[in-house]
Parts: sequence; C-alpha cells; structure tokens
Amino acid sequence: MIRVLDAGPLPLTTVQDLGRPGHLRYGIPPSGPMDRLAFVAANRLVGNADGAAGLECALVGPRLEAMRPCAIAVTGADMAPTVNGERRPRWTAIALRAGDQVRLGPAKAGMRAYVAFSGGIDVPPVLGSRATYMRGQLGGLEGRALRKGDTLRLFDAPIPPARRVVDPPDADPGLEVTVRVVLGPEADRFTEAGVKAFLTGAYELLQQSDRMGARLRGPRIAHARGHDIISNGIALGTVQVPGDGQPIVLLVDRQSAGGYTKIATVCSFDIGRLAQQKPGRHVRFQAVDVAEAHRLLHEHRAATDRLVLETIGQRMEKS
Repeated sequence: MIRVLDAGPLPLTTVQDLGRPGHLRYGIPPSGPMDRLAFVAANRLVGNADGAAGLECALVGPRLEAMRPCAIAVTGADMAPTVNGERRPRWTAIALRAGDQVRLGPAKAGMRAYVAFSGGIDVPPVLGSRATYMRGQLGGLEGRALRKGDTLRLFDAPIPPARRVVDPPDADPGLEVTVRVVLGPEADRFTEAGVKAFLTGAYELLQQSDRMGARLRGPRIAHARGHDIISNGIALGTVQVPGDGQPIVLLVDRQSAGGYTKIATVCSFDIGRLAQQKPGRHVRFQAVDVAEAHRLLHEHRAATDRLVLETIGQRMEKS
C-alpha cells in the first residue's frame, strides 16, 4: 500500500489509466492521462502494462509513504522527486523500502508529472477503467483527487530491474509551443482573416484551463456566419470558438457534444505537448492536412513503441 502523507496545496493529483473509451454517447468522457507518452513510459519503467493505473500530478505533487517494498517511476514535468529528502532522477525506476517517503514538489518545468508503481494501483474499475473523472465523481479513488490520509493498494508484482529511459522527451515546451491542427469541420464558418488570425497568432493559456479544456486568449477569430451550430460530437483536441472569438481546445475530460463552431482539431500526438504548458505561456497553431497528420501519428506511435529502456544495474532488492 501507499499512504498519502500530504496531497499538496492543490487537489490536483488523481488516479488515471489509459481511459474509458466508448462512453461519450452517454456523456462520459474517456479521461486518462493528458500526456499519454509520459504515462506509458512510467509504466514500462516499473514493468507494468501500458494501461496500469498510476498517478497524474498537476503543478505540484504529493508526499507519499511506501508501506511495503515496491518500485516507482516519475516522468513528465520536473517536480524534483525526492526519496527521504534525497533528490532522485526522473524517467528512471526507483526501488522503495517499506517506510520510504517520496515527495514531488512544484513543477520546475512542464505542468503534469506521472507516478507509476510496480503492479499498478488497485482501485475498482468503473465502466472498464480506473481513470478518475472528477466532474462525474467516478473512477479512481471515489471519483476525486487524492487527500491527506488516503491509502492506495497496489497489485502484487515482482520488483523489476533498475531501468531508465534513454533520451527522454523534454517535458517543458518552453514559453511558447506550436501544435499541429487539421482545419475543420466548420472552418468555412470563419472569415479568411479569422482563419489567418488563428494560424498566425500567439494565444495565452489561461488559468481557467483544466483537464476538460484549454482556454486561450489572443487575436480574435472572426466568424463569417455566426458562432452557434446544431450541437454535434466533440473529438479530443477539438478547437471551439464561441462568440468572443477566443479558442478553447477540448481535452480528455471534455463534454460529449457542443454547439459552438469548430475551426480545427489539434492532432492527438500534440495533446501531450499542450498538456505540459503552464498557464501564462503561449500556444501557436500550425495547419497540416489529413495525410500529413496520419504520417505524423504513425511516427509518434512508432517512437512510443521504441522507447528505449536501459538496464542500469542488478535487479532491485525488496528490502
């Protein structure tokens, strides 16, 4: 078991797995990790299946105590993880003994960190997934963020070899990140100048952003024929533009349908880069066609499959 000694000043650490697809028709989003590659890497480091449940920590992480020997890995944003007060590397499997305390501090670079435990977190599946959807209060630990005093059970698993990711991806997009988009499905509802503003302007990520959507502020995107449409489905990365002309990128906890015009869709392989951007920093959009988006997606999946895990020593000891 893992005990939560301190959940941090912000209740933003949740249990996630790779999500619950197939339920948007009932108004239930897939949830899951915002940065899928970092989440998968953490699980592979501790010998888990890609979809084993772990933790997603936003802005600042918790302080945890291992109640039995296990291994952990911390990936994604740099929250300067420590074990018993000593700094430990990210993107590397770390052996814990019973009583060891792990702390993740404020994010120095990036926005979201991921913590995987050997065996994975054992919470009851809801609709086939252990992912937390806080607005619906389902999945994870009672459908909520972690609190001080919580305990997390782990599935039994052997302690894996000590491993690290070779050349881990940079978790900090910098002051400005460019994400690729496919225009549409309602790009024709915007003026030529509006589309140009969307593709050439820099948009600030606002504090109101969360796992449901990234709210942005920047050059106004002008509509040609009004901003309301008959509500239809929302895909991951959909960019809605309401009447104020400011874009909203819909993310893993998005609603199932919306009635604002959609100028574009952020490509799935760039969602993780957007998810690591802190409020106050900026986002730019670059248009690609469908064929190019498919090519880039295949490259991204191949790179994920090729994550190189290097064994760095003997098998970790349990005690």
